[in-house]
Amino acid sequence: MSRIDLHLHTTYSDGSRSPADVLALAKAAGVSALAITDHDTVDGLPDALEAGARLGIEVIPGTEISSRHGESELHILGYFLDCHDPELRHRLGQLRASRHRRNPRIIEKLNELGLALTYEEVKALAGTDSVGRPHIARVLMERGYVTSAKEAFDRYLAEGAAAYVPRELPEPAEAMAWIRAARGIPVLAHPSWVKANGAGLLKLCEKLKAEGLAGIEVHYSTHKPQQTAEYLNLARRLDLLVTGGSDFHGLTKPDIEVGVGRGNLKVSEKLLEPLKKAAALH
Repeated sequence: MSRIDLHLHTTYSDGSRSPADVLALAKAAGVSALAITDHDTVDGLPDALEAGARLGIEVIPGTEISSRHGESELHILGYFLDCHDPELRHRLGQLRASRHRRNPRIIEKLNELGLALTYEEVKALAGTDSVGRPHIARVLMERGYVTSAKEAFDRYLAEGAAAYVPRELPEPAEAMAWIRAARGIPVLAHPSWVKANGAGLLKLCEKLKAEGLAGIEVHYSTHKPQQTAEYLNLARRLDLLVTGGSDFHGLTKPDIEVGVGRGNLKVSEKLLEPLKKAAALH
């Protein structure tokens, strides 16, 4: 049975491979359908759709929106959305603008710590309007200040680290409303990142469902078997759609590959039909 991958990033946000490259990797991995879910942008979808048509891979229009939940972030994936919707594009543009307000402040903090780099070189490396901390991490790696993206985040860029700066983000309900307004399906990304589990995660998902959540990313590259089982049970209990994906980025997550994650990820194509049925109801 073919596999699918519903969580992939390209050079249009913080991935290191172009949409065409990602589709070629998907073809080699036996992926029959995938979703490009770049952060706060849908600009890479035309290239992805063209490559998908050429390679015989179904490309699902998607995006990943960061939202603020208390003191932490929740990431909301949107699937089957109208990537030409002008209001969605405007809202995503505002989110990218918030990155441009935040990033120079991170650079200033890094400079104060004695690390010489400029925002201009970060933007040049990104080559896109969606510039984020992974691009800053890559410049830190190129300058030899760190040996990996993980070290860059652990020492400087992650929440609580030396150069961290909080970002202006919408509430989860607002992010989900943006996706639904563009006729998309909102799904909670990587629930293992949520600072809650057990009863706390159940309560959160109940709240999110009341606000418009349609699904949960059960299958994910770094989920342990017991986590996958927990999230699958949660999805069944709350009647949420089940999705899954690798969260491929390329250089900043070098141990994660398209379609197979760390080697043992298998997202069944059977999960795609319920997602399509939900999208058709919009």
